[in-house]
Amino acid sequence: MTSPQVSVVIPVYNEEQSLPLLFARLYPALDKLERSYEVIFVNDGSKDRSVALLREQFARRPEVTRVILFNGNFGQHMAIMAGFEHCRGSRIVTLDADLQNPPEEIGNLLAQMDLGHDYVGSIRMLRQDTAFRRLASRAMNWIRERITKIRMADQGCMLRAYDRLIVDAIKSSHEINTFIPALAYTYASNPTEIPVAHEERAAGESKYSMYSLIRLNFDLITGFSIVPLQVFSLLGMFIAITSVVVYIGVIIERWILAASLMDGLTALWDRDILQFFLTGLVLFGLGLLGEYVGRIYQQARSRPRFLIQAVLEKDNDECEVQSAK
Repeated sequence: MTSPQVSVVIPVYNEEQSLPLLFARLYPALDKLERSYEVIFVNDGSKDRSVALLREQFARRPEVTRVILFNGNFGQHMAIMAGFEHCRGSRIVTLDADLQNPPEEIGNLLAQMDLGHDYVGSIRMLRQDTAFRRLASRAMNWIRERITKIRMADQGCMLRAYDRLIVDAIKSSHEINTFIPALAYTYASNPTEIPVAHEERAAGESKYSMYSLIRLNFDLITGFSIVPLQVFSLLGMFIAITSVVVYIGVIIERWILAASLMDGLTALWDRDILQFFLTGLVLFGLGLLGEYVGRIYQQARSRPRFLIQAVLEKDNDECEVQSAK
């Protein structure tokens, strides 16, 4: 089949209410670009009528629509990875299905690629999220930049454009857990970011719970830096040295005031708060170490990152069951 110029990859999870609105805006926006394109929807184990709507849309526009159906819920980033592995375009754009990222902005990203950029991120202007989510996003952006040295003004915006070489490099990484925008940034030679519009969700609620956001940022930090381990080691060394100095000072003080070495030594047993602090520090360090060990464990198992149940595309008369990826 002829390779299109642009591939648009859209993960879908329980977006029954948003999909009709997305179809109505996405295809006209892409038609106006006057570039050959394909749209790849990846259904991530939806429980509502999303699959039925995707099948109907495939039947309406089979020449530019492809649908990948997972046999379970593997997460947004694995859905994007599946889209990357099946896309044929020389430029790949990722987009959320909830219409918070307007499809009309795709042309602006492609215009930046025409200027020579191989990776184009986006910065949501006038964000339509709650104040808490905006504050949490800024905080995580600050922490991520300090730890990983990856400078993305808005890591949570999925509207991004990638050159084919960047996508091929991402596919060759074979990481079990990864944060795709950050990984692309490390491979890009001429990245950029542009401001884009941001809208309220067309329908439904965000699929990212607070726990999911925390897990995502743990994956981001532990997947791109060992700084947390180094900081913890330095902190442990500092506390150990400080504790020894303080204890020696307390012992000497008690010894001088009480004229008894034993009174000085008993000071070691009067520091319950410090003991609790050190215990908490140790537990935190074990948890941090466990994050890294867990990543090694997941990578060593080499289990499939996702399983594809079927792929709908024009050259297939029927859905074909695909092998595990």
